[in-house]
Amino acid sequence: MSTVTTTRQPSHEHWTQSNGKKLFLAEKRSVTQPAKGTILLVHGSSMGSQGFDLDIPGDPDASILDWFACRGFNIWRMDFLGYGRSDKPADHLATIAQGVPDLLAATDYIMKTSNSGPLMLIGFSSGALRAALFAQKHPDRVKRLGLDAMVYTGKGSPTLIKRAQKIAEWKSSVTRPIDPAFLLSTMTRDHSETAMESRKKPYVDAILAIETTVPNGTYIDMCENLPVCDPKEIKVPTVILRGQHDGIATDEDLLEFFKLLPNPDKEYVMMPGIAHAAATSKNYLRFYDAAYTFFSRPETVFKG
Repeated sequence: MSTVTTTRQPSHEHWTQSNGKKLFLAEKRSVTQPAKGTILLVHGSSMGSQGFDLDIPGDPDASILDWFACRGFNIWRMDFLGYGRSDKPADHLATIAQGVPDLLAATDYIMKTSNSGPLMLIGFSSGALRAALFAQKHPDRVKRLGLDAMVYTGKGSPTLIKRAQKIAEWKSSVTRPIDPAFLLSTMTRDHSETAMESRKKPYVDAILAIETTVPNGTYIDMCENLPVCDPKEIKVPTVILRGQHDGIATDEDLLEFFKLLPNPDKEYVMMPGIAHAAATSKNYLRFYDAAYTFFSRPETVFKG
């Protein structure tokens, strides 16, 4: 892996439907075939999936899709309803539970289009909760599960304690505005020095080029309705990717989740020098490497 150079790969756009509404997907194909597997990236609360495919001159690794495609994976991104280029129904809160049918539609389309079999999912923040709940309800669709920047019960979470102070605001409207200052804060709020300076503006610009408002459903869920998934019912191989400085959850909260996962094929990875936004951090390769390694594990032969 260390000898591979990341290069820009062509993006292939796709559309399918979830509950009669248009759902946007995009894929990049492995530079080598057959691919090692097929990955679906699951975005979080505050933006669609466009930040997964940054195009920054001199920084080819800025695109998560390019990085994994150049290392042997077919990789997809999708926008939940209410986000990015997918339809935005006026009354759609885009709660964590509402993400499950979107993921069902997306995985159905990907598996049929690419004849891939079950997918490897990486969920980010509330996207990790959506991915976990989806794996709980549809384990036949998930080969391996990565949960980055997630939270379980929310107990002791500095980020959620602060966010809950504005719960009345989140509940008073279907959507909230996003702007450069807010998007920058997702990279700096937990630690001012972990983010890569050269990725900040391109990340913000990529998001705001497509959307300036996002739904409030996941904010409400994370303030009032946790836990939203049951680790005892998540039977697929799972890795928890924990940024050292991430304020969305405590170590105790995530380790309790990890302890309850029944499949022995599980890992808990502490990523040093990373806060909430791993892919735009100076230590982004620790995140890429942890996900790549887990997704490249050989199949377990003896399961007694």
